[in-house]
Amino acid sequence: AGFPLKAAQDMAHLFDLRPGELMFWFTDMGWMMGPWAILGSLLLGSTVFLYEGAPDYPGPDRLWQMVARHGITHLGISPTLIRALIPHGEEPVKKHDLSSLRVLGSTGEPWNPEPYQWFFQTVGGGRCPIVNYSGGTEVSGGILGCTVYKPIAEASFNTPAPGIKAAVLNDEGEPVVGQVGELAVLAPWPGMTKGFWNDPERYERTYWSRFKDVWVHGDWALVDEEGYWFILGRSDDTLKIAGKRVGPAELESAAIRHPAVQEAGAVGVPHEVKGEVPVLFVVLRPEFEGSEELAAEIAEKVAEVLGKPMKPAAVHFVSDLPKTRNAKVMRRLLKAAYLGESTGDTSALVNPEVLDEVRRLRK
Repeated sequence: AGFPLKAAQDMAHLFDLRPGELMFWFTDMGWMMGPWAILGSLLLGSTVFLYEGAPDYPGPDRLWQMVARHGITHLGISPTLIRALIPHGEEPVKKHDLSSLRVLGSTGEPWNPEPYQWFFQTVGGGRCPIVNYSGGTEVSGGILGCTVYKPIAEASFNTPAPGIKAAVLNDEGEPVVGQVGELAVLAPWPGMTKGFWNDPERYERTYWSRFKDVWVHGDWALVDEEGYWFILGRSDDTLKIAGKRVGPAELESAAIRHPAVQEAGAVGVPHEVKGEVPVLFVVLRPEFEGSEELAAEIAEKVAEVLGKPMKPAAVHFVSDLPKTRNAKVMRRLLKAAYLGESTGDTSALVNPEVLDEVRRLRK
C-alpha cells in the first residue's frame, strides 16, 4: 500500500490536487510517474488524463490543444520537453485557452532559468505555480517538492515532501546549509523501497553504503539560508574543476544563456595537469549552424557566467543528447562514448544512435 499512499499524499499536499480536478502528467507508463499519476489521482477522487503519442504531432500545439479541450487543471512536463518546445515560439501556446490550468509540475532533471520562466510565463500565464518535484522510483514519489502555500524561488524546491526527513550532507555525513552536498534521507517514510528483487547487496550498496543508517539518494543538492532547496544533478555526474565541485546543470545553464543554444550536456574528462576539465555538448537552435567561432563564443559565455576556471575545454555540436523515454539526459553514457569506453546497456535510450555521433568527436 506504500506506493499509492505516497503518491496520493504528495499530490494532495504538494500539488494541491482536489476531487473533481484533472491531472495530466506527460510521461511513460514504464516510468514511475505513470503509475504515480494514476494511483495518486484516483485515490484523491480526481481524474487522470492519459495520452499516448508525441507532444509535437500533428503540430507543436498538441499539448496545449489537449489542455484547452479537456479542461486540464494540473499539467506535468519535464524541463527537457519545455526546452524542445521553446523554438516553436509562443504562438502555438497563445492560440489556446489554458485558463483551466491551476498548477504546473515538473520532474526528471534540474531546470535552467530561461525554460523555467517560459513555462511559468507563457504556459502558466504568470499565475500558476510550478511544483518542482524530485525523488525516484525507490522513493515511490518525491524527496523534495514545492507546496503551493509557500513562496517558490525560481527553479527551486520550497520543502521536503510530507513525511521525508531530508538533509544535505557534507563528506563527513554532517547536515550543512549553504553548501553543496549529498541529498540524504535520515528516517523511514511511507512508500520506502525495502530491497531490489533478488539483489539485496545491490540495494545496500546503492543507498546505504555511504553513511550508517542514512539513505543517500545520489543527487548533488544545496539548501540555502532561506530554506530553498536546489538539485544540481546526479552526484556521480559531478565535475571537480580547479578543486571545486560543480554540477553539470550549472555549466549547462550558463551555456543556454547564449542565444544559439537550445540544449547542452556537460561532462568532465580527465586532464593530465588539471585532473578534470569540462567538455560541453550543444544542440543548436534551428536557425544556427555550428562553427569554431560559435563554439568559442559559447565557451566564453560559460566563463563569463561561472568564471574562467569553468571555461569548457571543448564545445561540440551534436544533433541531440542521449535521452531515456522520460527525457532524462544520460550524461554517464555521453561521457563514456566520448572517452571511447563501453556504454553498456543502452536499451533505455530513445536515440542510441547519438552515441555513435559522440564517439566520432574525440580526436
